[in-house]
Amino acid sequence: MTLIASRVPEPAVRRLTATLYGYAFLSDLVLLYPLYVVFFADTGLSVGQIASLFVIWSAAGILFEVPSGAWADVLSRRLLLCLAPLVAAAGFALWVLLPSYPAFAVGFLLWGAGGALVSGALEALVWTELDRLGAVDRYARVLGRARTAGVLGVVVSGVLAGPVLAVGGYPVVGAASVLACLLATIVATRFPEHRAPAAVGVPVAEPAAAVRPVGATPPRQDEPVSPDDDGDLGWWDTLRDGVSQVRTRPPVRAAVLLVAVVAADWGALDEYTPLLALDTGVGAQAVPLLLLLLWAGVTVGGLLAPAGERLGSRGYAALLGLVGVALAGGALLRHPAGFVLLAVAFAAAQLATVLADARLQARIVGSSRATVTSLAGMATDVLIIVTYAAYGLLATAAGNSVAFALTAGAYLVVALVLLTRRRHRTTVPTVVAAAVPGGPD
Repeated sequence: MTLIASRVPEPAVRRLTATLYGYAFLSDLVLLYPLYVVFFADTGLSVGQIASLFVIWSAAGILFEVPSGAWADVLSRRLLLCLAPLVAAAGFALWVLLPSYPAFAVGFLLWGAGGALVSGALEALVWTELDRLGAVDRYARVLGRARTAGVLGVVVSGVLAGPVLAVGGYPVVGAASVLACLLATIVATRFPEHRAPAAVGVPVAEPAAAVRPVGATPPRQDEPVSPDDDGDLGWWDTLRDGVSQVRTRPPVRAAVLLVAVVAADWGALDEYTPLLALDTGVGAQAVPLLLLLLWAGVTVGGLLAPAGERLGSRGYAALLGLVGVALAGGALLRHPAGFVLLAVAFAAAQLATVLADARLQARIVGSSRATVTSLAGMATDVLIIVTYAAYGLLATAAGNSVAFALTAGAYLVVALVLLTRRRHRTTVPTVVAAAVPGGPD
């Protein structure tokens, strides 16, 4: 175990976190978010064309995810965080200036590329800077609050989108979205970035998710404890190093898979919650109110990260079980009250996602942190597409509620697997310790 730092440079930590929260809020303060499907329909697109745009969006994320992670490791993570909102802004501007299917498709390609530039680079920068400051034990709570800031940006977008649309139409909504992206870029320039590890060892606190596999040799006290070492790897070597780390190191591979499974299922199901709301019998005007419950749950889940860090392996498995049961129960209730259960499920899912990401960051070593994180993002995108397809087949055969409940069952399967593997951790301790935030009880 490493030692807890006696003094953490609070002003530097505050600067990092304030920049992060502002960036997350502005990046999601996009007034087109709650309106783009309606905008496409008003332009004359069919449901099939709109669905094809979603596929293009997801495919863009998969295409750019891993290369952008390697760019972040080789070039500058801060640079990519500055570029990402500009790329998305170009897509939004294209939508409102040339509203047509080709423009929407290109816009989604740009939006997907912007998201890929952030994914991996943001987590790697925050982890590395907190590690440098001796505050890496705060990563989960900082990330949870950043996710909450992003949710608040989405909520504010939902509140403002209608009035702005009524005043100026889609051009003004698009202009406001572009402005938010430009502000996010300005905020991103304030991110600190120190890529090289310290010359002398800086004792830091391990996060609740232990940094090393069970049985690993602890670092010498005269070694720097930062897991990042830029070295002089080029882009291709960095990419290969990240892929090799996932392929050859079971703790990292298990953590990548856990992030993908936990994040993908509820991330995909979120898109179908408006249909669930309509199935409860409420009018269209009440749907946003029910969805607001879900966003409130996501907000609470992000803020619970400090408490969640105390969960052991059984506690984390129980958390996933809660997600599955609450998602299924809320959907099958087919009543507006069921959205209370869904809000609980979304809170638990957000917390589980943050903890899984913290576990992944604690397991990554070397100079390919953003690349490995991007591999987890790519795996998540692939699973989201698979979930979309599976949900569509199930909903066609049995309806939205049953499809939602069956899809949510994936969390129960993962919880059972984690509990089963915990019982055998004496034979495979490294994999189990890597897979479960909090480690063994």
